[in-house]
Amino acid sequence: MDFSIGKILKGDRILWVVLVFLSLISLLIVYSATGRLAYREAGGNTGYYLIRQLVFLLLGFGVMTFLVNVIPVKFYTYIAPLLLMITIGALLAAIVQYKLTPSKPTPRSLDLGFLSFQPAELAKISLVMFVAKVLAKRQKTKEDLKKAFLWVMGVSGVVCGIIFYGDISTSALIFVSIMVLMLIARIPIKFLFLTFATGVLLLVLVYSTADYLPEWAGRVHTFKERIDDFVSGDDDAELGTTQADYAKLAIYEGGTFGKGPGRSEVSNYMEAAYNDFIYAIIIEEYGIVGGFFVALLYLILLYRGVVIVRRSKRTYPAFLTAGLVLLLVFQAVINMAVSVGAAPVTGQPLPWVSMGGTSMLFTAVSFGAILSVSYHNQRKNQVIEPPVVVDMPDEDEEL
Repeated sequence: MDFSIGKILKGDRILWVVLVFLSLISLLIVYSATGRLAYREAGGNTGYYLIRQLVFLLLGFGVMTFLVNVIPVKFYTYIAPLLLMITIGALLAAIVQYKLTPSKPTPRSLDLGFLSFQPAELAKISLVMFVAKVLAKRQKTKEDLKKAFLWVMGVSGVVCGIIFYGDISTSALIFVSIMVLMLIARIPIKFLFLTFATGVLLLVLVYSTADYLPEWAGRVHTFKERIDDFVSGDDDAELGTTQADYAKLAIYEGGTFGKGPGRSEVSNYMEAAYNDFIYAIIIEEYGIVGGFFVALLYLILLYRGVVIVRRSKRTYPAFLTAGLVLLLVFQAVINMAVSVGAAPVTGQPLPWVSMGGTSMLFTAVSFGAILSVSYHNQRKNQVIEPPVVVDMPDEDEEL
């Protein structure tokens, strides 16, 4: 059997290269940015989180390799409805657990005892799989497109509505990604415009009424505070330097070429240097040049996603790829925008770079599905030349 790299790492080779670069960046930055966390949680063992991140990266590559080599693309159409029901159940269970556990800070995570994960990460994948299936099946007539829109909005409204209670930024991220996916799927612009306008009005209403809503109304108060802090300045800055201030300081310290690997000082004062603000630490150590290179990797991911979609012969693989790529790229843009002070503070990690656990494995599933589609395209687009048949004379014929 052939176990060469080329035979195992199937699919878009450029996308695999992007993943390798992001993995190397992740290891370097997580090791540098977790010094404070290591002294607080791991007895000063600064290599603990480096090894932990390496293990999850290797597990992620294992997941991607398994998906691209074993799981056919059509399998996602079969599992999408079941996975979506599991997602809704997990989201509701996380809220119930939050209500019954006073010590639990947010309803974002679901603790199963042996495993804790964020159901919203599962929602990203399952919802895109389901929406891609609905859109792919209804593309022939205007009536089909209208029915597809109603189905997508109904299901997405339920999922995003539940997520909205505990994680407004993730809910908005998924909603916008689904909207763009419907635009790609030729859903009439008037439907999308009305939906987008309704979503904006909802956010304005939540912001305007947040002060009058009770504490059990979810994270609406946090949502309003972060918008106010972004527009008018953070009141906590009067008491000391905030996370956003430290991020700006890290970018200033980095300059054009950065301080060099492992020389971050600002990360020692930040709570989320290895997660929400990791892009600022990248710039501190590798400068604007390094920050541009990381942004370029996600732009390449977007471009390769477009290439994979264009090469797809069927609608479902195309929509599945488009939805997953949009989610990953939009999430990266949000993280980078927050780090440089261009957007309000949210809790969105930098995909495949920020330190994570189960969230990285869910990201690996997204990449694995995208690579599976690209490998499927390669197999379908291969032109097999018919064998050349040479008429050989019979032994009795004269040459």
